[in-house]
Amino acid sequence: MTQLENHQIAESPNHIIAVVGAGQMGHGIAHVMLRAGHHVILLDTSQAFVQAGAKRIIKGLARDVEKERLTDEQRLQALERLKTTIVFTELAGADFIIEAVTEKFEVKAGVFHALEPYCPPETIFASNTSSISITRLAAATERPSKFVGLHFFNPVPVMKLVEVVPGLQTASETVEKAIALATSAGKTPVRVNDFPGFVSNRVLMPMINEAVFCLMEGVADAAGIDNVMKLGMNHPMGPLELADLIGLDVCRDIMMVLYESFHDSKYRPCPLLEKMVAAGWLGCKTARGFYEYPRSRQ
Repeated sequence: MTQLENHQIAESPNHIIAVVGAGQMGHGIAHVMLRAGHHVILLDTSQAFVQAGAKRIIKGLARDVEKERLTDEQRLQALERLKTTIVFTELAGADFIIEAVTEKFEVKAGVFHALEPYCPPETIFASNTSSISITRLAAATERPSKFVGLHFFNPVPVMKLVEVVPGLQTASETVEKAIALATSAGKTPVRVNDFPGFVSNRVLMPMINEAVFCLMEGVADAAGIDNVMKLGMNHPMGPLELADLIGLDVCRDIMMVLYESFHDSKYRPCPLLEKMVAAGWLGCKTARGFYEYPRSRQ
């Protein structure tokens, strides 16, 4: 474990962070917040979901010990700071609430609407949305000045970047606190403006979508397309492999946000992507996407 990592854990403020959504992104965000010394409340709609998220956190913290990112004592202390729940009222004492549910405006806005009565005015609401307008989400709450985008990247415990996205009414103090929180978790925050897809997905998703068009039109097979981008462009993963990791449904949803926001046909989701989502072939999480995966990868 490096001196820098030790410093981050020892010096991080003792915040209470609530994470809504225990899935792929949510449990990863909870993991890094625990690793940074924060208290975490993990919420989802069922005990099965929160227990599955907690199991993945336990596994991830054990891996941190193996990689010497944590001591075993720090791992045990992190687990003591984790609480799981399915009850919104238990999030009332949180300093930050980070939403990490499905990439649909109505679902995300519904989460914040449900939380509003239980949270004091100083609680900061943050969304992990990868494409939806922060200004629009903030306007669905009674605290737009206390609302910010915190877009983490998958897998959260590994990827360093967090896009910090203020909405039109977000207070500068809220942005500063969001940047400080991301930094405390060992991330590199980059402030970006509130445009559809921000920077990351406005660039990435059209590339993935074009790769799907190449596959549909028979330009090359999936492995060929991915190898061109890995060997020719030095990408660590090919675009179709990456789409499987992200989830094809998430890729389609982000493309629809871009398409509906810009009204430009270049953002139209590829018909093959639409067809695979309709078939339930969503990538790693369903064991089948552009490639097939063992069920243990879900």
